[in-house]
Amino acid sequence: MDEKVHAEYLEHASTRSQPVESYTDIDEKRLLRKIDLRIIPLFTILYLLSFLDRGNIGNARIEGLGESLNLQGMQYNLCLTIFFIFYALMEIPCNVILRYVKPKNFIPITMVLWSVVMTLMGTVKNFHQLMATRALLGIFEAALFPGISYILSMYYKKNEVLVREAIFFSAASMAGAFSGLLAAAISKMHGVGNYEGWRWIFILEGLLTFVVAVGSWFCFPLYPSECKFLTPRERDFIESRVKFSSNSGSANVEANEIVPVNMGETNANDKKWVFAVFKDWQAWCMLMVYYGVCVPLYGVSLFTPTIIKTLGYTSTRAQLMSAPIYIVAAVYSILQAWISDKVGLRSPFLLFNFLCMAVGYVVCLCIDPRDFPHTIYGACFLIALGIYPAFPLVVIWFSNNLAGSYKRAVGMAFQIGIGNFSGAFASNFYRTQDLPKFTLGHALELGFIVMGLIFMTIVVLGYIMINKKRRKDLAKGVYADYSREGLFGHGRQEPALRLQIVNTL
Repeated sequence: MDEKVHAEYLEHASTRSQPVESYTDIDEKRLLRKIDLRIIPLFTILYLLSFLDRGNIGNARIEGLGESLNLQGMQYNLCLTIFFIFYALMEIPCNVILRYVKPKNFIPITMVLWSVVMTLMGTVKNFHQLMATRALLGIFEAALFPGISYILSMYYKKNEVLVREAIFFSAASMAGAFSGLLAAAISKMHGVGNYEGWRWIFILEGLLTFVVAVGSWFCFPLYPSECKFLTPRERDFIESRVKFSSNSGSANVEANEIVPVNMGETNANDKKWVFAVFKDWQAWCMLMVYYGVCVPLYGVSLFTPTIIKTLGYTSTRAQLMSAPIYIVAAVYSILQAWISDKVGLRSPFLLFNFLCMAVGYVVCLCIDPRDFPHTIYGACFLIALGIYPAFPLVVIWFSNNLAGSYKRAVGMAFQIGIGNFSGAFASNFYRTQDLPKFTLGHALELGFIVMGLIFMTIVVLGYIMINKKRRKDLAKGVYADYSREGLFGHGRQEPALRLQIVNTL
């Protein structure tokens, strides 16, 4: 690379690329611990309740919901499907609203609304009432996950956010464990107030969410620029370090590699970024990768108690035996995310997750649960070890490669929102007539896993070609005179940023 051109590029970039260095009076690690303690526990509890409330219908089913409401044929599956349709449709609108309405108000309000719906679900008398409450639950739950993910991306650098997201997403797997244990206990209330045990599952868990939702309003974090528990200087520092962070941590930088200075991100609320997401090839490919993770995720979360019960256990024993699967998955999710952030890699870990899922479902397809129930139970562990760590990983990998807070907000809602139609698919895979092997359900889940693996390969190869071209252009000085807005006009991270894949060490 021509030294003069390189020097000019660095000089041009450095006029607005080194703000973090001026905050030498701030202890960065101490500040991050302060933010972690204020944000992560709250988000973890909120997401645990979200997953608990959407998934407890699986626990209610094995406690007699279907018999009480006289559900016929695919009616139970339709009640699962309607939730995901409305949940997916509302995700993008909710995340756009979060750009104009303070999350401190919007998210707790939606939580209060879904907690009321959850409680009322315990009083339904027929299929149609259950359908209506599930639809409303999907509408009101839609804001939480993309909202939390977006807020995290405003506080943490790209190589810090995965482990935080994995911690709060581990609440999803812990919800599976907690739900099974809680349902086993609550079901003992059968007959109290002339209500069946499954009704008390909905009522008590809804009331719990209501109490937490009201309390969360008093401690819910604002955006960094308005955050009350940070000093004005700390707010500026957090915004600067996030805006001027790069995709690649030092672990990925070779000694002989030229790593240009990041010029920062633009936070412009330009509506063109909405259309930019829909025209971005990586958005559609990453959506398919997301389907490869989410379809198995919802299949596992909704049907694991039923699958375990078919192995010959009582309903209470099935509730309890599902708990260890989720606990192991939660611990590994955090461990994998921590390692991924440390080494600055995403795709190798995602590959491992897909392989775990695939092997687990192949075992379920090849083994008869009536002959080898413990083998099927072991396969459930393997599937969970693949699914739960992969979910935050695929979300953060995509987020890392979207430039600008507005495009990132829309892009994450696009992936999560449209991707959550996967729940509508998965909720119809496991049919009563397929008991006890569930061959159709397992085969369809495996098919989506293979699809996700294929599109992940396409994304990696695409990133390799893009990075190769950008390095050549950078060496030629093509970007030396670009403004920050001009670079962002390309619709992705500026060329100075390398995309996070194993091939860009």
